[in-house]
Amino acid sequence: MNYNPGYFSRRKLPAKYSAVITPLILSLMMTLIVSLIATVRNLGIHADLPYHWVTAWALSWIIAFPTLLLVLPLVRRIVNSICDTPTR
Repeated sequence: MNYNPGYFSRRKLPAKYSAVITPLILSLMMTLIVSLIATVRNLGIHADLPYHWVTAWALSWIIAFPTLLLVLPLVRRIVNSICDTPTR
């Protein structure tokens, strides 16, 4: 039986979705880390930590994701005004 490497590969989303996928992944990762640090710092490590962490994470992500969608275009403009564009 011939092996087709493309058969099991994942399909990718079109590039036009990167403007939403980037802040989605960024907000997920950042809020998970920051909410864990803040929760441990405020409550310490104990049995209820996962519940409090997930609760804090959910609230922070609900705010962070739409905020990133709004501010990322401004951030890109600021970065482009500070940094040179790469040449190929």
